Amino acid sequence: MLTTIANLWRLKHLRKRILFTLMVIAVYRIGTYIPVPGINVQALMAGQGSNALFDLLNMFSGGAFYRFSIFAMSVMPYITASIIVQLLQAGVIPRFEEWQKEGESGRRKLTQVTRYLTVAFGLIQAAGFTYQFSRTGVLYSNDWWSYALIVISLTAGDTLLMWFGEMITEKGVGNGISVLIFISIIARIGQLGQEVYRNWFYTHPDELFLNVIKVVLLIAGIVLLFAVIVFVQQAERRIPIQYAKRVVGRTVYSGQQTHIPLKVNAAGVIPVIFASSLLLLPYTVATYFTTHAWAQVVLRFLSPNSLYYIGAEVVLIILFTFFYTHVQINPQQLAEQLQKHAGYIPGVRPGLDTERYIIRVVNRITVFGSVFLGIISVLPYLLLSGADLTSVYFGGTSLLIIVGVALQTLQQMEGQLLQRHYRGFIR
Repeated sequence: MLTTIANLWRLKHLRKRILFTLMVIAVYRIGTYIPVPGINVQALMAGQGSNALFDLLNMFSGGAFYRFSIFAMSVMPYITASIIVQLLQAGVIPRFEEWQKEGESGRRKLTQVTRYLTVAFGLIQAAGFTYQFSRTGVLYSNDWWSYALIVISLTAGDTLLMWFGEMITEKGVGNGISVLIFISIIARIGQLGQEVYRNWFYTHPDELFLNVIKVVLLIAGIVLLFAVIVFVQQAERRIPIQYAKRVVGRTVYSGQQTHIPLKVNAAGVIPVIFASSLLLLPYTVATYFTTHAWAQVVLRFLSPNSLYYIGAEVVLIILFTFFYTHVQINPQQLAEQLQKHAGYIPGVRPGLDTERYIIRVVNRITVFGSVFLGIISVLPYLLLSGADLTSVYFGGTSLLIIVGVALQTLQQMEGQLLQRHYRGFIR
């Protein structure tokens, strides 16, 4: 491992990418401690109560939400905008579908639409949060100018985070938005350790041996979950491919055997992030209308700590996994490409039969992958609830994001190392 890390610094362009990523992360973490203008930080910290929605938002923002910093909204508006744009590409808006097929120029147009939507959602969400906090008496002044200043500051911070993510993707290592979420979650792990000490060791000092055993079991359970997640994330179903003998001019190309690697979880952590973001939307809206009957129903059934929320999250994760997998893997396009290059699956006719075979295989592995994502997303929270560790929101969504982003980033660096004939991380 030490040799591999040393090899990273031998590649100048990779070293620059890593340093650039670390620099952006440092600026992001500093920004999470800069409060927006007009906020009484002492009153805000003293008046914090238990709110499931705020706990979840605080996790995704790395603690910035409870400090109401300029990055309090994290990248949630960008994620919401991305979800909507991707859904609209699936035949809802023909223009978006055409842009998707145009390649790089079409992706740039879709990215621009996502940026505009991010700013719009940022304004709406910032206005909502400002209204919520204005009722708690933490603002120095309750005039319209103060509200406008806070909303503009939060929206500017959200837009800056979107730019940070794009810069990391372009000039750094890994997917920028995912890296920022990853860092935010990692920053909250320390608070889980504090809760373990407070609830187990400080509250029950006479049960030292039992508490040590519980800590060992907790660490072992987390390590086991990480191992299972890594195993499933790396698992793949290989479809064998045979290429027929071809004659090009005077050159005869013999038939080759290869395979199509289909990931068991081709969608990665995207369905988990999508499901969490989508469920937060009605709950967030309901918090602004707590006196209405419909809002009380939403707050009761879609609280992030309720069983109804957990069940809805599992269902949405399964649905989003199927949707995003079929967006990532296009069986029709795969079948056409195979037929175009004289390739076929042994025992399967080229064309329509090949497409149906690929669809059947993708559906089978996606059933397992989606159910796995659903179970893992709620299992850690249920285990922590049984251990009386619920004041810090840390569920399976966090573990999936940590593992998924770490693997994605390592694989990108792995490819850079292997191009220069260095040994990589994953062996």
